[in-house]
Amino acid sequence: MEKQPYTVLFICRDNSARSILAEALMNRWGGDRFRAFSAGIDPKSEPHPLALEILRRHGLPTEGLASKSWRQFLAAGDEWIDFIIMICDRSAGEESLVWPGRTLTACWNVTDPVAREESRQAVGVAFRRVFQELENRIKIMTCLRPEAIDRLSLRQRADIGSAVAVQMGTRA
Repeated sequence: MEKQPYTVLFICRDNSARSILAEALMNRWGGDRFRAFSAGIDPKSEPHPLALEILRRHGLPTEGLASKSWRQFLAAGDEWIDFIIMICDRSAGEESLVWPGRTLTACWNVTDPVAREESRQAVGVAFRRVFQELENRIKIMTCLRPEAIDRLSLRQRADIGSAVAVQMGTRA
C-alpha cells in the first residue's frame, strides 16, 4: 500500500504573504511526502503581488494560489490534516489559532513582511528575508525521517505532549 503524503496547512492572519510562500515552498521541497495548503484567519481578497513575484523569481508555480479562510478547512474536518503550522508574528500581537481535534500544531514566529508601512524597497527586503526563513524551516521539516514524523504523530495522539516545535527546529 502506497503511503499518502502528509498534509500541512499553513495559517497566518491574511493568507496573502507568509502562508502563501510556505504553501508553495512545502509543495516544492516536500516532493511526494508532503502536500501543503494555506489559509488565513482574516484573509485578504488575493495574495500579495510581492509574494507572487518572489515565488516566480525562484521558479515556483503560482497558479492556484489564492487567499482563503481557515474555516473552509475546518468545515472539511480535521482528520485529513496531519500538521497545522501557524505563521504568526507575536511582535505584531498576532495570536495563534486553537485548532480542534488531534492534528499536530506548531507556531512559527515569522515577521509579516507587509505589516508596517515601509517603502517598496524595504518591503522587498522583508519578503526576501521571510522567504529564506520559511524555506530553511521547510527544508528541515521535509528532511525528517518518516519514522521521526510518525513518532511525533504517535506522541501527540497519546497526549504525551507536543514537541513538534522543538522537533521542527521552531519556537512554540
